[in-house]
Amino acid sequence: MSIQTIHNSIQPQKDILLNHTLYKKIKSIDDLNSFLEIHIYAVWDFMSLLKALQQKLTCTLTPWFPTVNTETRYLINEIVLAEESDLSLDGRRLSHYEMYIEAIEDCKSSTIEIKEFLADVQATKNIFIAIKNSKLDEAVKDFLTFTFKVIERGQAHEIASAFTFGREDLIPSMFTEILKEFKVSFPEVDLSKLIYYFERHIELDADEHGPMAMKMIEELAQEDVIKWKEMEEVAVEALEKRIALWDAIEKEIEKKNYL
Repeated sequence: MSIQTIHNSIQPQKDILLNHTLYKKIKSIDDLNSFLEIHIYAVWDFMSLLKALQQKLTCTLTPWFPTVNTETRYLINEIVLAEESDLSLDGRRLSHYEMYIEAIEDCKSSTIEIKEFLADVQATKNIFIAIKNSKLDEAVKDFLTFTFKVIERGQAHEIASAFTFGREDLIPSMFTEILKEFKVSFPEVDLSKLIYYFERHIELDADEHGPMAMKMIEELAQEDVIKWKEMEEVAVEALEKRIALWDAIEKEIEKKNYL
């Protein structure tokens, strides 16, 4: 198997996501807020995939010892640096999650729910209990549960697959589609931080992180047929969960507009 084999397997899901009717449903600030308040969970759990990979592929303990694969060590550290400590629009060092939170607040959207959820995660010290006890839509719960089940299994190649094919490889094209709708629909609203966030992702993922993540996939799988097959399965399921998340956001927008 190869990366191209996985690309072929996930193409149907990618086509659905890139042509999803959700994008054209975002026609008002209320619609935008509905999107942001749910999508933030995908922005947040992405950081957990990232840190899980860093834990698996580098040494984050003391005493320190060099990890076996020096190439994957470099690749993941490069991605972590940008995702966790990037330059914000006003020149501060922030994670992409923190940038997104600020962008949401600038849009007068609520961040109360996500902050309460994270507080509950810290209080329970069990992500699965926190997800189960939350009032999140079932699609959001399934999305998060899938992410943390992959992390819990502890297989670096599976985590890398969810990270690469479910996120890094998809984001440039997907966010470009969303950004087009934002620029057309909200010319009178200051969405500078939100647009900066999207454009920054497009720039990093298309030019740097995407190719780095693909190289990481090859380094982790090598000639192991079983690993390639497991990565393919994870990639397909990751995109299926994203489709369900997009469906849930679309239904939320439709429900609010109906009321």
